Amino acid sequence: MPDIVTRFAPSPTGFLHIGGGRTALFNWLYARGRAGKFLLRIEDTDRARSTDAAIAAIFDGLKWLGLDWDGEAVHQFSRAARHKEIAEQMLAAGKAYYCYASPEELTEMREKARAEGRSKLYDGRWRDRDPGDARPNVKPVIRLKAPLTGATVIEDQVQGRVVWQNENLDDLVLLRSDGTPTYMLAVVVDDHDMGVTHIIRGDDHLTNGARQSQIYNALGWDVPVMAHIPLIHGPDGAKLSKRHGALGIEAYRAMGYLPAAMRNYLVRLGWAHGDQEIFTTDEMIAAFDLPAIGRAPARLDLAKLDNLNGHYIRQTPDQELVTEIERVLPYAANGAELAGKLTADLRAKLIAAMPGLKERAKTLIELIESARYLYADRPLRLDDKAAALMTPQARVLIGALARELKLIEPWSAETVEAAVRALADRAGVKLGAVAQPLRAALTGRTTSPGIFDVLAVLGKDESLARLADQAELPSGAT
Repeated sequence: MPDIVTRFAPSPTGFLHIGGGRTALFNWLYARGRAGKFLLRIEDTDRARSTDAAIAAIFDGLKWLGLDWDGEAVHQFSRAARHKEIAEQMLAAGKAYYCYASPEELTEMREKARAEGRSKLYDGRWRDRDPGDARPNVKPVIRLKAPLTGATVIEDQVQGRVVWQNENLDDLVLLRSDGTPTYMLAVVVDDHDMGVTHIIRGDDHLTNGARQSQIYNALGWDVPVMAHIPLIHGPDGAKLSKRHGALGIEAYRAMGYLPAAMRNYLVRLGWAHGDQEIFTTDEMIAAFDLPAIGRAPARLDLAKLDNLNGHYIRQTPDQELVTEIERVLPYAANGAELAGKLTADLRAKLIAAMPGLKERAKTLIELIESARYLYADRPLRLDDKAAALMTPQARVLIGALARELKLIEPWSAETVEAAVRALADRAGVKLGAVAQPLRAALTGRTTSPGIFDVLAVLGKDESLARLADQAELPSGAT
């Protein structure tokens, strides 16, 4: 059996769509699980719409997802001479023919076919014409001489056996009148030359699979194994569109999802392995197979992605998580403030605070926001709920607490907790009556990691300075 070779072949007319990300992942997993190759081809033959920015975004999105490809990426446009060569070979072998039909004639054919309810739009009028009938001063296209009888069959790894009656399939244009190859021809030639053994792509290409099979057969080439996977739909079951939320992979990075969580989420969009939901990358590679892909469209569920990402955040070591935060800062809407203050000291504080911060966070963006108290400027701006806690009585309590804490050595979560509890006892109030305004004064919010951990992470000098900003010292105190 030949080595397994899969490929991902996006068109660089926009960013890497989430559906494209899943297609790339499926191809990558299938190849990696069988010691095969995963190739990347940029289908940039549409020169008007292909952009360097989109190509860069595709590379960037795949790298962020952790999907490495083998060898250099192939650019389809650079292979146009090879595509033309094959079209001319087919012409010489009688597998293709020149068609001189005018645009007006083609329009008339299409309209007539549609009026009669026929799917075959070209009537084959130049298929067997004498070469002497060639129209002077007209540049012809080259069309495939497709079989007129019988059937074209694909034994699809996902869709099962799919059959097309050849009488319903057109003679495809292989080479346009300006000498440029069509998508159908270019894909077949490139896949063959790249040694692709398995084509895994969206089921919107299923009919293309039949047409491309005819080209393979005309050339006497082996047809790759095909697997056409259902598309991703929105939560409402409709075809995925902008109204369903972020579509580009780069948007999910900016929303604060971890690459490992994104891979895990994408692999479960249409593929299952028993009841297992959480997969390491190695487990995915070992378990992934094409027949386990369902035929029904998968539904995008961002709440499920949030929960999965929260799981990965909690499982990620604290130092590694801070590194992930650093990576997302250039893309995150709320990342600029932290990026401008990220000293070695602040990084150490983030690592120390991470065990408490990551328990509730579902995205890196939430982590950045919940860690704001670590890098907020003094005097701290209190949100409405925190400000409401800072009554005159609470401010007096904060002042008294500041005086107590000033004496604490060594400074740790345990020593400050003992001091706060002792103050609450002496004041005859519950711990919460001290802890709540203390949290407001230190973080500007009413929710945070454990307040004694907050004190420990901020350190003595910063903690006392923040308390001083909010305190109302007793009369005569200094």
